[in-house]
Parts: sequence; structure tokens; C-alpha cells
Amino acid sequence: MTQPSLTRINPQPQWSDAVIHGHTAYFVEVPESGTDVASQTRALLSQAEATLARVGSDKGRLLMATVYLKHMDDRATVNALWADWLPQGCAPARVCVRAEMANPDFLLEVAFIAAAGQ
Repeated sequence: MTQPSLTRINPQPQWSDAVIHGHTAYFVEVPESGTDVASQTRALLSQAEATLARVGSDKGRLLMATVYLKHMDDRATVNALWADWLPQGCAPARVCVRAEMANPDFLLEVAFIAAAGQ
């Protein structure tokens, strides 16, 4: 039996920017800019689009997302930006949890799973 291909994009000692197994991509985004939850969410979603393009996918092919929020009070803001970002009818399965961030400046992180490639 043939094993599905496995590709690691920009592997580091503790993580890879993305991992593609067969036709499924796994990646995590943390905000590279922004000081409030709205600006960090916009930055993170823009970064996610770039990663999706890099793995041969797009936001309409998201399968699952896990949203980690530092403050659950920010959920409504994140949900509104999330809904505006996604194409109509393409919401992935999703969970949102409160979590302590490794970087105290981060207000959210998102783990994504997407269909990738052709």
C-alpha cells in the first residue's frame, strides 16, 4: 500500500509553517501585527490566506478551525470578522476556546485544517 505524501513547509526545531499529508494541510497562525483583537484577527486571517495559497488551497476549502482566545469577551468581534472573511456557505467545522497564550501580546491563535492541492 502506498503511503500518502508528507511535506513540511519551513520546518523549525519546534514547528513547521504548514504540514501537508496527502491532500490535507495543517497549519497554525498567530498574529504578526496588531494591538487589539480586531487588528490581530485581520492580520491572522490575511496570513491564513497566504498560507492557504502556499499549500494550493483557499478559504473556501477549510475543513476545521480551532480558535484560541485569550479573552472570551473578544469572541463576538472575532466571530464578526470571521463571518465577513469566509465565502458564503463555506464555514468549516470550528471550535472556540479560551487559552493562555505563550506570547502575552497575542490575543488569539487559530489552528487550521484545509483540503490542499488538486
